Amino acid sequence: VQLVESGGGLVQPGGSLRLSCAASGIIFSLNDMGWYRQAPGRQRESVAAFTSDGNTYYASSVKGRFTISRDNVKNTLYLQMKSLEPEDTAVYYCHYVGPTGYDYWGQGTQVTVSS
Repeated sequence: VQLVESGGGLVQPGGSLRLSCAASGIIFSLNDMGWYRQAPGRQRESVAAFTSDGNTYYASSVKGRFTISRDNVKNTLYLQMKSLEPEDTAVYYCHYVGPTGYDYWGQGTQVTVSS
């Protein structure tokens, strides 16, 4: 299993970014996948996810601003982020829970929101 994130960068407050996570080695459409983030000095937290029962989850801090989506043909997970705030600054990680419950992580992509 390999997860490769891209799309991070520096953006001004109020701006937008779209993160991508290219997945390989898994049956993408059936899997429990999502996005986490970790800011300096803070614990890693779940941001958005597709749950195994087909629902979506959003952290309250991003609800209405972030949208998770996926392309099952391209085996790619996305996170569209709008109205970005300085508090969204973090390293964003793609996450997948394998069939045995093992946690897989990407290498992370830095998102910095600053004027």
